[in-house]
Amino acid sequence: NYAGGYEESAKQVVELERAGLDLAWVAEAYSFDAVTYMGYLAAKTSTVHIGSGILPIYSRTPTMLAQTAAGLDFVSDGRAILGLGTSGPQVIEGFHGVRFDRPIQRTREVVEICRRVWRREVTEYDGACYTLPLPPEQGTGLGKPLKLLAHPVRSSIPVYIASLGAKNVELTAEIADGWLPVFFSPARIGLYRAALEEGFARRAPGLAPPTAFDIAPTVVVICGPDVRACRAQVKPRLALYVGGMGARGRNFYNDLACRYGYEADARRIQDLYLAGKREDAIAAVPDALVDEIALCGPRERIRDRLAAYREAGVTTLICATGQPDTVRMMAELVL
Repeated sequence: NYAGGYEESAKQVVELERAGLDLAWVAEAYSFDAVTYMGYLAAKTSTVHIGSGILPIYSRTPTMLAQTAAGLDFVSDGRAILGLGTSGPQVIEGFHGVRFDRPIQRTREVVEICRRVWRREVTEYDGACYTLPLPPEQGTGLGKPLKLLAHPVRSSIPVYIASLGAKNVELTAEIADGWLPVFFSPARIGLYRAALEEGFARRAPGLAPPTAFDIAPTVVVICGPDVRACRAQVKPRLALYVGGMGARGRNFYNDLACRYGYEADARRIQDLYLAGKREDAIAAVPDALVDEIALCGPRERIRDRLAAYREAGVTTLICATGQPDTVRMMAELVL
């Protein structure tokens, strides 16, 4: 949250660290890069883990991602978490000018290469998306296999993957240390069970067992006496993602709302948003959808709704809120 400036935001993290905050996540999207601020937070804190939430896999080479994570782990004394995701075609092709292709295979190869770099193995890799060194016919022919010069603090840095589709969730359960679902509804965990189990069945012996796999959804939390007013603070973000974060027929968040059973609402939100009727799109977001993916209202209402997240297997709750006092409240409620 950069709304109050980076210094104020960092001050809040330091205060929340004293109150028991476990993790601080820094988003990137197409705003400031996440890494610079993560390094700043590392210098200001001492115990809180700092995660990238998320770095798009297309915006940096796999070895650059590995170097970055190792560098953050170094300056934080082993507190870094590498959160990765594909983002979407609008951002990757529009902002980065990189082709959005083979997202699942590319994610697998990025993670494999990162782990080789952290183990200080010579970076030779022959994949469908990445080949190291670059073949002579694709470059000068002077590329040579190298390994990381520095010795990382940890040879295995936690990797979390943001995924929505069944195949991506399956891959996440197979190769990652944690899952970062967005717009997560505990009532819909059944939609993901088969994919999670398929991935766990192929999990490599060297990784932590499925019982240690961290399900860490980002949940908007707005605390206040008026439930309707709290919901109103969530609806603009939902309208943006369901309606405008992607083209018609290629919007992952709209697809997710449809999978949740809100096909007609999702279509209407998208029609209004793409027609430039932003306020109408916000008004079209149903209260029921907000209640599925966010925690809104008085402390007691939020407390009672937390049980559903525990029952769904959530092990880490990432609170998206502009209310520092609400983070403290959540820390008390989950203990």
